[in-house]
Amino acid sequence: MKISPKIKFTVITIGLLFLIPKKSFAQQTPTFSEYNYNPYLINPAYAGLTPNAELTLNNSGFFNSFEGSPQSLALSFITSVKEGKIGIGAGYISDQIGVTSSTSTFATFSYKIFFDTKSNRPYWQNYTPNSLSFAISGGFQQYRENLLDLGIMGDPNFAQNIDTNLPTIGAGILLNLANLYVGFSSPNLLGDKLAQNKENINLEPVFYGYFGYRFYSNNFEELMIKPNILIKQEKGAPVQLDFNLSASFKNKFEIGTGYRTNSSVNILAGIYLFNNFRIIYNYNTSFNDSPLGNTHGFVLSFQFGNGYSE
Repeated sequence: MKISPKIKFTVITIGLLFLIPKKSFAQQTPTFSEYNYNPYLINPAYAGLTPNAELTLNNSGFFNSFEGSPQSLALSFITSVKEGKIGIGAGYISDQIGVTSSTSTFATFSYKIFFDTKSNRPYWQNYTPNSLSFAISGGFQQYRENLLDLGIMGDPNFAQNIDTNLPTIGAGILLNLANLYVGFSSPNLLGDKLAQNKENINLEPVFYGYFGYRFYSNNFEELMIKPNILIKQEKGAPVQLDFNLSASFKNKFEIGTGYRTNSSVNILAGIYLFNNFRIIYNYNTSFNDSPLGNTHGFVLSFQFGNGYSE
């Protein structure tokens, strides 16, 4: 018997609501391509890391095959001022899964301390090495659950929609050396403490740890190999680990793969165009028979000035 998309959407949504206690909701963990090519989404200390201003658009899940599957859209802008010592940024994130949606807007201020050490990086890498960045961000989040769309009668848990707003405060720190980088952050340190209608939701702070290493080919001429690990911790949920590996050829093209501990795998491919544009395609597939299916996504970035050129 063929199941209609409406029934499938309702069943999956109800299952997700029961799996998430007390109607809690957190931003979906960004996919491999999102946080590797726009790390500002999880750590505000990345604001101003490159000498050029950068505008980035992220998308994930909009080409999924059924209604109600996870979708995410993000837009960010970051730049540096005061000879790179200060970074500023702004971002917008929209997450949706089933009848639950969340939109966030935020702005960031970061400050860097530079180390008087040798840069020791290839000439075609345009990040700012040998620095320690501290950042704070402030914003606003809107959270909604359109429970009445499910058409469930006689259950008080689904008798009304939930709509609440709350301010957010985030913070991050990033140590970025020529080869090694380590970061720690939380996009929302307060959780739901300042939320309207607090009795209807349970938003816990999410914490990220992020570190990796850059390996270069002989004489720094052509190839960079970059393994990295993302750690996500949230109260009431198991710790999530992402193991990732990417390879970049002189800011011309890139390939990568990653494994997430909920048994999903990411693969990606990207290309740089006209010195200023970068396009990354990402595909996520699940190995645990998840009803959410596979996910397509992309990252489109534009760097001003000399861009990603040598």
